[in-house]
Amino acid sequence: MTDTQLPSVSREWHLTARPVGWPKPEDFALVEAEVPQPGEGQVLVRNKYVSVDPYMRGRMSAAKSYAAPYELGAAMQGGAVGEVVASRAEGIAAGDHVLHFLGWREYAVVDAKQAVKVDPEAAPLSAYLGVLGMTGLTAYAGLLRVASFKEGDSVFVSGAAGAVGSQVGQIARLKGASRVIGSAGSDEKVKLLVEEYGFDAAFNYKNGPVGEQLREAAPDGVDVYFDNVGGDHLEAAIGRLNRDGRVAVCGMISVYNNTEPAPGPRNLARLIQTRGRIQGFLVGDHYDLQPQFVQEVGAWVRSGELKYNETVVEGIENNLEAFFGVLRGDNTGKMIVKL
Repeated sequence: MTDTQLPSVSREWHLTARPVGWPKPEDFALVEAEVPQPGEGQVLVRNKYVSVDPYMRGRMSAAKSYAAPYELGAAMQGGAVGEVVASRAEGIAAGDHVLHFLGWREYAVVDAKQAVKVDPEAAPLSAYLGVLGMTGLTAYAGLLRVASFKEGDSVFVSGAAGAVGSQVGQIARLKGASRVIGSAGSDEKVKLLVEEYGFDAAFNYKNGPVGEQLREAAPDGVDVYFDNVGGDHLEAAIGRLNRDGRVAVCGMISVYNNTEPAPGPRNLARLIQTRGRIQGFLVGDHYDLQPQFVQEVGAWVRSGELKYNETVVEGIENNLEAFFGVLRGDNTGKMIVKL
């Protein structure tokens, strides 16, 4: 594509107000913006797939956190994969495909240093946003490094039908877990966990108290709890923790839209008896594992040993609805918008 063929206008999503509680459509705007030319060391990318993730809710608030808040009246950010249509950077040519962090827009000018070349022959492009991307690495690093998983461990995962949780359970199984248990928010998702992802047991947390359902699913307790939900799930997991049990806190989606602080687990004293530990983590601290992760998980994906689902929404105009869907738990596996 030559410069003369490049469009002059691109659509992008802006945050127009900081949401209080659940985000509302009027907190956002889809606007037209000029497509800039890449400068020295930059590439212009036509985004093909963009990612929407639960953590983005945190960036919509002005509160101090691990990532800078989204700016009001500016394009939002998130994972994206696309085709380079113009390049002024060494090592990346027009026609290459790259993974980068300027999603929520149709075209992006990206510093080459912030772009990673990906191979569309090795895996579908959308996989680099999920199973072989940030969500996959989150599962891999959180289970193997943060939770110190070892063969024979019993593992409980909340939000287990989501992009991260479904991968945690499968990696645990492939690495020799004695038992893998998952919770999800519908009977269909529970069925998927057991029949497709190979979990030993799963339950619908809406069908009864989580503590009771976990006791039934994990009669011998759990060695590792991978937390995506927080709240009653964390309390239940602490209640079933074995000696030297580990909790890796990846997310707490149950409290993201709360306007009042949620009460914490009431049974933290059990950590004394069990010598248990709870550790929070961010995937950004574990990018040194990326090559090992892509090699090991890429092989499982190619062989079919590790299965993944994507919920694909078409069109940038539907980005917002896809994001709301993630917060509601509508997605099975990774939520992706195809542009």
